[in-house]
Amino acid sequence: MLLLREALECIDAPLRLTAALVVATYLAYFVLVTLTPQLKFVWYCFIKPLGAHGHQKSRLDKFYEGQADVYDATRRGLLRGRKTMLNLSAAHLRSIRASNPSKRLVWIDIGGGTGHNIELMDQFFSVSNFDAIYLIDLCEPLLQVARKRFAKRGWTNITILCQDASDFTLPEWAEGVDAKESVGFVTMSYSLSMIPNFYTLLDRIDYVLDPQNGLLSVVDFYTAGKQSSLHEKAIGGEKKECGWLSRWFWQIWFDFDNVHLGPARRSYLEYRFGTIKSYNGRNRFVLPFIVRIPYYIWLGRPRAADVSRQSYAFEVDGGNTVGNCSPVASFEKIRETEGIPPLSLGDAMMDKPREEKAGAVIVNVTPPLSSFHYHLNSPWRLPYYEDPVHKEFRTFIYSFTWEDPVVDMMHLNLTKDDSMLVITSAGDNALHYALSAAPSRIHCVDMNPCQGHLMELKLAAIKALEYDDFFALFGTGKHSNFRVLLDSKLAPHLSSSAYQFWRINAEAFSSSFYLHGYSGWALRLASWIFTLAGRQKDVERLCECKTLEEQKGIWNLRIKPVLLNPAVVALSRSPIFCWNALGVPMNQRQMVLDEGGVYNYLRDTFEPLASRYLFRTSNYFYLLALLGHYTPESCPSYLTRSGFAALKANEGEVLDTFRLHTDSIMNVLRGLSSGTLTRTLIMDHLDWFKPDSEDVEQEVREFARVMARGGSVFWRSASRKPWYNDVFERNGFKVQVLGVRQGPETALDRVNMYASFWKAVRT
Repeated sequence: MLLLREALECIDAPLRLTAALVVATYLAYFVLVTLTPQLKFVWYCFIKPLGAHGHQKSRLDKFYEGQADVYDATRRGLLRGRKTMLNLSAAHLRSIRASNPSKRLVWIDIGGGTGHNIELMDQFFSVSNFDAIYLIDLCEPLLQVARKRFAKRGWTNITILCQDASDFTLPEWAEGVDAKESVGFVTMSYSLSMIPNFYTLLDRIDYVLDPQNGLLSVVDFYTAGKQSSLHEKAIGGEKKECGWLSRWFWQIWFDFDNVHLGPARRSYLEYRFGTIKSYNGRNRFVLPFIVRIPYYIWLGRPRAADVSRQSYAFEVDGGNTVGNCSPVASFEKIRETEGIPPLSLGDAMMDKPREEKAGAVIVNVTPPLSSFHYHLNSPWRLPYYEDPVHKEFRTFIYSFTWEDPVVDMMHLNLTKDDSMLVITSAGDNALHYALSAAPSRIHCVDMNPCQGHLMELKLAAIKALEYDDFFALFGTGKHSNFRVLLDSKLAPHLSSSAYQFWRINAEAFSSSFYLHGYSGWALRLASWIFTLAGRQKDVERLCECKTLEEQKGIWNLRIKPVLLNPAVVALSRSPIFCWNALGVPMNQRQMVLDEGGVYNYLRDTFEPLASRYLFRTSNYFYLLALLGHYTPESCPSYLTRSGFAALKANEGEVLDTFRLHTDSIMNVLRGLSSGTLTRTLIMDHLDWFKPDSEDVEQEVREFARVMARGGSVFWRSASRKPWYNDVFERNGFKVQVLGVRQGPETALDRVNMYASFWKAVRT
C-alpha cells in the first residue's frame, strides 16, 4: 500500500483526474449494464403509464413490448416454484411413459410466454420425449423471444400459437377431428391468475386431457382465508391459510396489473380436477422476512380417471367424510333409516369396493364432483382432515423405534394370512414384520401426522430409490441431494401432506436425520454429556469392540459412571425432559417413580446390555443412541441390503400391505369390521392413560370386538404389573406374561427399556 501511494503521488494531478474519470465511467457503465434488466422492469411495471386498452391482447402487448427481452432475468426471483412444478411433473410423466411407451404424448403450455418453462423442463424430462409441444400465449412480444429460443436449441416439435387461452385450438384438431382426450400434459405457470375467463379454460382442459394418464400442473400466486374448508383439508391444505393483511394486501397490489389472486380460480381448479399433489409456500422475495408472497404448486388429473387403487373417497348422506374419521356416528342415521349395515373402513382398506343405495354410501368408485378426491400412486396413506389436535405436533417425536421386533416375532407367530394393527412410531418394526412374514394387512396408527409422514417417506424411498441412496437417508442419516430426490423420485409416492412436510423439513437430512425430532434431543444430550465428561472417544471404542469382554470393560469403567451420574439421574426425573426428549408421558413417568425410582430403573435397563449384546453387530438400538447413526453391520433389517431388496421385489408388492392412519386407535378400531384383526401390538400405549381410565375400558372393548377369536394383543409397560391387565381379563381376554424384569441381572430384549412384556388372547 505504501509503494502504491508513492507511485500515485508521482503522477501529475491532471493525469490523476483523467484516471479517476476513466474508472468512474467504467464503473457507471458496468452498473448500468448490470442493472438494465431491473431498471427496465421498474420502468414498465411501476412508472410508465399503460394507457386505456379495450382488449386484453393490446394491453399485454403494450405492457411487455419494451421488457420482453429481460422478462426471464427479472422474474427469476419473483416467480418461484416453476422448477419444482416441472420436476414434480417430470417424475409423474416418467411413470406414465414407462407404463405406456407407445402412447402419443402432447404437451400444452398455456401462458408460456418466452418458452422458459419448456427450456427448464428439458433438464428434467427431455423435450424429445414429447410427440408435440404447443406454447399458447396472447402476447406477441413474449412469443418472439420464444421463437428465437427454440430456433437456437434446434427443437422442431414445438409449435407457438398466439391465441386466447380460454378457447385455444391446436392445428392437429382438423375439421371433423374430436379434440376430446387428445392431450397428455398441460401446464400453467403464473398464467391462471391472469386469464379472465378461467372457468371456460379449465372446462376446456378437462375436455381435452386424457382421463387415465393426463396430467395438469399449475404454479401461481394465491390468497386464502384463515379457515380451510373440509375439501381443502382433505386434499392437503397444510400451510394454506393467509393472514388478513397478507390476504388483502396482495390481492389489491396484484389487481393493479390485472393479476387476480382471489380464491375463485384455485377453488374451481381443485373442484374440477382430482388432486395429485398440493404444496403451499411463501416467496421470500427481496426482503425475505417482510415480503412473503403466497404461492402454490398443484398437480392434478381428470376426475374421470380410474381411481380404484388410487383414491379413497367416502360419500355419506347429509355430508362428506374421508379417511380415518370413525364411520360409527356418521352411519347411525343410515343404519336406522335405510336398513344398510355400516360401511367399515376395514372393507375399504382391504380393497373391497362396495356401493350400496345410491346417494348413501360410496367407496372406491368415481365420486361426484362435490365429493373429496384424494389421489396417490400408492395406496398406503389414508386421507385425513387436518384437525387442531394434529397441529399440536410440530414434528415427529420418534425418529427411530425403541422396541425390539426380533423378540416380537418370537411370540407373534405371523403368517401371510394375518391382519395386524400396530402403532406407527418411526415405522421400523412395521417394516420388520412385513419383511419377515408379509401379513395380508398392517394397519399403522398414529395420532401424530408427522410419524405418518416419516413412514410414508420410508415406503416411498423403498419404492423409488436404489439401496445406496436409501441407506444414506435412513442408515447414515445424511444425503446431500435430498431435495432433488424428493421432487424427482419420491414425490409421486407421497401424499400432499407428506410432501409439504418434507419440503419444509428437507434440512433434516443435511446433517444427521436422527438428531431431529423430539427423540433427537435425547441423542444430542447424550453426545454433549459424553463430550463434557471426556468420554466421546470411549463411546466410539465401545461401538467398535469385537468381543463382549472388551465391551463390558469399557462400559463398566468409562460409560456407566457417566450415565448413572447423579446429575443425569436428576435430569431424567424431570417431566419436561421425559416428554420432550424421551417421549415419556406423565402417567408412565409416575409408574417408574412408583416402582423403585429413576436410578433403579436406569440401572436395571443398562446393566445387563453390555455383557449380552455386542453393539457393533447385534444391538443397533444403542449403537444409534451412542453414535447418532446406524452402520451396515448394525441396523434394522429393512436397512440391510438383502432386506431392502426383499421389500423392493416385484415392484414393492409387499408394501401394499400397509395402511397408514392419522387418528386415534379408538377411531381406527371403530372403523374396522368385527373379527378382522388377528394380531395387535400397541407398544406402551396404555401406559399413557391414568389408572382406571374409562377411555381404556372403551378401547379394550373395541379390541375385543375387532379381534378374531384366538387373536392376540401385545404390549410393553414401564410397570411390572400394569393396572390395565385386569381390563383385558374382564373383556374376554386371557392375559399371559411374556417377560418381567427382576433386576439388573437379565434383559428382556436388546432395548430392555420396559419392565414387562404381555400378551392377551381373545377367548
